[in-house]
Amino acid sequence: MGSSSNDDFSVVVLASDLGIDARPFLAKHDGEIEDQDNWHDCSQDFSDEDFSDLDFLQLFRLEGSDKSGNRIFRIVGKYFPAPVVSGDRLKRYIFQKIHNELPEGPFCIVYMHSTVQKEDNSPGITILRWIYEELPSEIKDRLQVIYFIHPGLRSRLVFATLGRFFLSGGLYWKIKYVSRLQYLWDDIKKGEVEIPEFVQNHDKVLEHRPLTDYGIEPDPLHLTEVPSTAYSLGRYEERLALREFMS
Repeated sequence: MGSSSNDDFSVVVLASDLGIDARPFLAKHDGEIEDQDNWHDCSQDFSDEDFSDLDFLQLFRLEGSDKSGNRIFRIVGKYFPAPVVSGDRLKRYIFQKIHNELPEGPFCIVYMHSTVQKEDNSPGITILRWIYEELPSEIKDRLQVIYFIHPGLRSRLVFATLGRFFLSGGLYWKIKYVSRLQYLWDDIKKGEVEIPEFVQNHDKVLEHRPLTDYGIEPDPLHLTEVPSTAYSLGRYEERLALREFMS
C-alpha cells in the first residue's frame, strides 16, 4: 500500500445521453494571466483575416446603450449560416469584433432568437460555451446582461435543466428572457437597437397566438379565419320555409 496523498482532486461525471461534448468541462484553465496572453495572441491571428462576409450578414454588431448605460452588442440568430461557418471561425470573428469595436466599460448582449432553426442557424451550445470560456475574465466581468428575445420552448428547457451546470462564471444569472418586444423597451429605449422586420412580424404572431411560445400551434390550418357557412345556411332555410308558408 502506498502512502496517501493530500492533494485535492475533483471528479466530473457526465451523462452520455445528454449529447454534450465533455471536453470543455475537462479542459484545464491555468488562470487569468494565460487568458490575457491567449487574448492578445488571438488578436494578432485575426488582425489580417477577412470577415467581410460575416459583417455583411449583420449578425453581430455594436449598437446603442440600454437604460443602465451598457453598450449593446446585437446578435441576430437567424442571420448566422451555421452549416458553412465553423465554430473556430465564429470564435475568431467574435473576438475580432470585441477587440476592435467594444469600448471600455460595461456592455450587454441583445440576442434575437426569432425563427431560429437548429440545423440552419445554431452553432450549438457547446461551441457557444467554448467561445465564452475563451474570453478574458475582464471581458466576462464587463458583460452585465443578455436580453434573450423570443426564447422558444426548447431553449427554455435546455437552460432550465442544464443552465446552472453548463454555464459558468455567473452567465446563467445574466440571461433575461424577453418574450415580447414591448417588454424589451422597459430596459432599452426605442431606437437604441435596430429590430429587423422579420423579428417584429414574429412578435405580432406571438401576440395573437401566445401558445406558440410553448411550441403549440392552436390553429395550424388557420381554420378560424375561414368564414363559417352554418349561420348563412340556417338563414337560407328559414327564408325558404317562410316563402312556402306565404305561398
